[in-house]
Amino acid sequence: MKPPLRIGLAGLGTVGIGTYKILTEHADLLSERCGRPLNVTAVSARDKAKDRGVDLRDVRWAESVHALARDPEVDVIAEMIGGADGDAFDLVRDALDNDKHVVTANKALIATHGIDLARRAEAKGLTLAFEAAVAGGIPIIKSLREGLGANKVSRIVGILNGTSNYILTTMEATRRSFEDVLAEAQQLGYAEADPTFDIDGTDAAHKLSILASIAFGSEVAFDKVRCEGIQKISPVDFQYAAEFGYRIKLLAIAEEGIGGILQSVHPTFVPAETPMADVDGVYNAVVVEGDAVGRTVYEGRGAGEGPTASAVVADVIDVARGLYQPVFQTPVGKLRPFQQANFDERRGKFYIRLAVMDRPGVIAQISRLLADENVSLESIIQKGTDANGAVSVVLMTHETSEKSIARALSGIEALDDVMQPSCMIRVMEF
Repeated sequence: MKPPLRIGLAGLGTVGIGTYKILTEHADLLSERCGRPLNVTAVSARDKAKDRGVDLRDVRWAESVHALARDPEVDVIAEMIGGADGDAFDLVRDALDNDKHVVTANKALIATHGIDLARRAEAKGLTLAFEAAVAGGIPIIKSLREGLGANKVSRIVGILNGTSNYILTTMEATRRSFEDVLAEAQQLGYAEADPTFDIDGTDAAHKLSILASIAFGSEVAFDKVRCEGIQKISPVDFQYAAEFGYRIKLLAIAEEGIGGILQSVHPTFVPAETPMADVDGVYNAVVVEGDAVGRTVYEGRGAGEGPTASAVVADVIDVARGLYQPVFQTPVGKLRPFQQANFDERRGKFYIRLAVMDRPGVIAQISRLLADENVSLESIIQKGTDANGAVSVVLMTHETSEKSIARALSGIEALDDVMQPSCMIRVMEF
């Protein structure tokens, strides 16, 4: 049997402790599968005295992440500190510079510094693996790099943030407000005290940019992801979605567009009869469309101790077996500079909800502004007047362009009889 693989764990929060549990509780099984033991030889965390529910008395503590990165008795670092910069970045950079393999669950780090870190790793023939950074326990990184490696991918669509998916699922089921359900999610531990990255789409954008790089062979371009969050969704939008035969999901989409790649995160009407529409609560799902394989669908838990730790250990197993491949599937030196497609030219159907004064001629004005931008309507719903004299007008368009909808809505919202900003949600047909 080969000598043990010596592992240094950095960060002993939920995922770090989950990783430690799997490595110790499944030690014999993992040793059989890898042909060598997987031993945790050192750990690093801010608070050594904290009770983490596991016995760490026999594990050596590194004084700092810098000491862990230089530890001669560590072969691979498993980084679960989090954050794009600070200790996490310093640890991973220093570990690679000190000839250590790195496994990380840190999507912000890879989305922000992945190309630089990949260059360091590939220059030395080291592994930099991050299965746990995207979609938790779903092996989507391995699927793209290995199982789908023969395909030219045309589109990736994902529900990549469990917090936002939980909020939307609960709003739909209970017809409660966004603010009310967010507060509940925070109480249950599904949302952070500061939930901004989850609800505004940033977390999903980090993950999408990583998937897009692997799928399309381009450099990671997190800063080129067009983001819209779920804060403006109202309970009534779920009612109208159901009437039209849809459900509302926060989708992360990367696809080929005119002149490059489109990356976007936004609320979306998804046909109710499709598998993506059935992904509820804190679950994640990813659809990958390839020229040879067609459409493939992946679903599972997108976060939590067990699923994320499972993905971390899967990468450690690859290191133990001596499996090596380029970080983003394509060698980093051959990744193409990211070319952003013109989002204004993207085409699709749109749902629009307006609150207008119940006066003669208002609908005619709205229709004329839409027609001026060559936007045709598939259907229109008008509900009764409320106590303020406002009526809800809901429109479903035929396929049109982003720029046409934007221009039309700009004109509509400028009308005196339109009482508040519109709610516009894109529609995706699978």
